[in-house]
Amino acid sequence: QVQLVESGGGLVQAGGSLRLSCAASGRTFSRYAMGWFRQAPGKEREFVAATGWTGGSTYYADSVKGRFTISRDNAKNTVYLQMNSLKPEDTAVYYCAADRILYGSRCYPTSGPSRSLCDYWGQGTQVTVSS
Repeated sequence: QVQLVESGGGLVQAGGSLRLSCAASGRTFSRYAMGWFRQAPGKEREFVAATGWTGGSTYYADSVKGRFTISRDNAKNTVYLQMNSLKPEDTAVYYCAADRILYGSRCYPTSGPSRSLCDYWGQGTQVTVSS
């Protein structure tokens, strides 16, 4: 069992930055691919970024490439999402996810649309970007 707790959300002006953190419980954190999804009001949840066991492989949605960076610290059981050059359209609840599989489409859309069948989900943290 893995529990995920996100933090770091808040209100920021357009062009600003935030860093989200997701702390995971359990001793098998390093065996999970970690990722971030987001859901804006009235919209479906969408993939943002994912990284493999060591953090060496990373994937991003086109909408955040060049602005967001995902990273992980296995010693701290934590995954991060550094968000720069934020836009009002980045406003959403951001969810941390953990899945044993990085490739494919079960959780992360590395080879096809995500089916959102991730093993574990966090409770979400609100990010609001004002214009």
